[in-house]
Amino acid sequence: MKKFTLMVVMLACLFRVSAQEPQFVSKEQSTRNVLIEELTGRLCGYCPGGQKTVNAIVAKNPEKIFTVNIHAQSSLSPTSYPNLNTTKGASLFNAFIESGIPAAVVNRMEDNGKLLKLHPSQCASYVDAQLKETAEVNMAGQVVVNPVTRTATITVEAYYTADSKVENNYLTVIMMQDSIIGSQSGASSNPEQVVGNEYCHMHTLRDIITDTWGDKIAPTTAGTLITKQYVYNIPEMIGDPNGIEVDLDNIHFLAFITEKKNGTPTEPILNVCSLDRVDGTDEAIYPFIKSFVQEDLITCTTEKKFTANIVNGGTEVLTSIKFEVSVGEEAPVAQEWTGELPVYGNINVDMFADVPFGGALVKVKIVEANGTPFTFENSVMGVSEEWIQVELGDTDAKEEFKLELAQDRFGNQTTWQVIGHNDKVLASGGPYEMLPSSGIKVHEEYFTVKAGECMIFVIEDNVGNGITSPTFGQGYYKLYDSKGNLLIDSDGNFGFGEYHIIFVHGAMSVEDVNETSYNVYPNPVKDVLTVTGEDMKQVTVYNALGQLVKSVNCNDNTVQINVNDLQNGMYFVNVISNNGTMTTSKVSVVK
Repeated sequence: MKKFTLMVVMLACLFRVSAQEPQFVSKEQSTRNVLIEELTGRLCGYCPGGQKTVNAIVAKNPEKIFTVNIHAQSSLSPTSYPNLNTTKGASLFNAFIESGIPAAVVNRMEDNGKLLKLHPSQCASYVDAQLKETAEVNMAGQVVVNPVTRTATITVEAYYTADSKVENNYLTVIMMQDSIIGSQSGASSNPEQVVGNEYCHMHTLRDIITDTWGDKIAPTTAGTLITKQYVYNIPEMIGDPNGIEVDLDNIHFLAFITEKKNGTPTEPILNVCSLDRVDGTDEAIYPFIKSFVQEDLITCTTEKKFTANIVNGGTEVLTSIKFEVSVGEEAPVAQEWTGELPVYGNINVDMFADVPFGGALVKVKIVEANGTPFTFENSVMGVSEEWIQVELGDTDAKEEFKLELAQDRFGNQTTWQVIGHNDKVLASGGPYEMLPSSGIKVHEEYFTVKAGECMIFVIEDNVGNGITSPTFGQGYYKLYDSKGNLLIDSDGNFGFGEYHIIFVHGAMSVEDVNETSYNVYPNPVKDVLTVTGEDMKQVTVYNALGQLVKSVNCNDNTVQINVNDLQNGMYFVNVISNNGTMTTSKVSVVK
């Protein structure tokens, strides 16, 4: 029995040709998709320019045009890190190469019976021609990746809408990887893929799941549906020596069908498709947290919003998940999601945590799913920056600020903005004039901000040397409130830029919160908030910016407040007693 290498295992040689209805592929006749196979190398100074050209072609129709970068060990593609060479990739490379690189083939087109080999700059017209041709076969499929076992279950469907010219065609499935950071000669020719001093290698061939030149499929007559499945164990590393980690978040799969063998290669390509990627397992109940990120890095509250992307990796629909969210060594806070999450589907769940200044580790843990105990956790370093607070004492008041900005000679490099909590630009200034000689020029700018606003003052220099220099003028900037209080005093040595967070406080903030003796529940709340206790006169609800959003007069020991119309976030619930005392609770609204 033949042994499959590179950890490819056929599912009991599962290969179906049937008249059943397809699960993924369309039966409607369509035009051909296009695959551009690029031959490249890390020490090829002209190759990034070729990649830029091909990227522009793909960008015109990314649902129909695909590309893969192929490396083969040579003086232009060394085995130093990152080693992007593969054995199967070398087989393609050697069959396609004619002279130098960069080079490319488009759908493995033929010219007088021979493979047509092109420079990337020649590809566009051939791609356009292929896109207009009617495809003999449609393709679609799915890859289910188990993030725990690193197993990919691959299903490819091919439906023939017309007869192929030959009895046997060939199906190829490849795995590519994006966002591989490493060296590249001539990187500046493709600046969109430059990251710092390195290059971001994209759509790089990592493995061929099938035979290098494809697995034979038949029959190839109109009306035939072919379904083929593979189980592939995704390696943790590919390349020896100096291999590359296979990052599950940055891999994707392509499948294509070629018409016939022409010597070694199979050509031409009849159609190509990207296989849909989902994450899942064979377990009945298996939710997992694919990502956990902080959303509101810059706010005027320590109560921060986090978003967990929850994937249903099991074979049963999820209707409830219970979480615990903890900050540092603090006791965890319970939260529950209810709804309907289909098999292999995903959903973003918002969560809130009080992060102390300076930051702390925020952890989310799944403890139960569909009423069954379950454990899965993820974490992120929460960020909480201090802000400058301007006290107004009246929610309807406004504050006028004065900016004193002393530019250096190159004022044309300097700009500033005041950005509100909804990303609205409240005020801006610059660029300023370039002075005829070295020195400074002082500008006075005024802007008004209403109470309750959490704003960010941002100043930038597009060259990266701030506004102060012993040679060109020692500039600075200062920000004052309407009472003349100095809020910011900067020497202007801020490089490309800096920012400051300012809260124009008109009512209540985090510092005003006193622990309550009333019962306020549930917390977090989704629909209706209940407040119980004796001697209540009024219950008010303020948002994190100190703005009044709810007010209810009380005549009972129980008050219910509908919060369906409130946005997700942290709120302050004030309970005012008949004798005028007030206690406050913090409550998170999560839907």
